[in-house]
Amino acid sequence: MMYYEKHIFVCTNQKPDGKKCCANSKNQEIASYLKDKIQEMGCWGPGKWRVSTSGCLGRCQKGPCLLVYPDNIWYRIENFADADKIVHQHMQMGQPVKKLQILEEI
Repeated sequence: MMYYEKHIFVCTNQKPDGKKCCANSKNQEIASYLKDKIQEMGCWGPGKWRVSTSGCLGRCQKGPCLLVYPDNIWYRIENFADADKIVHQHMQMGQPVKKLQILEEI
């Protein structure tokens, strides 16, 4: 069994010289919002869910992003409404939010 059922990594990386990065968005506030929301739902902790901020996840050109692990689903996230959709539809219902999803490009 995995330590966390789901783990959300929210990029909050700051790049130098004004380069496009997630720290220039509201990702720090969104990460705090997600943590509070998941704690209020009683879904926080070992065997449940976790939210962590992270350094660069390497998807800067796609906009402010987060990753849901172990599902390997990437999302572009811009506001609290997007965060609510991800928590409800993906985390609770098990259905990726297609509208926000960043598709793999290799």
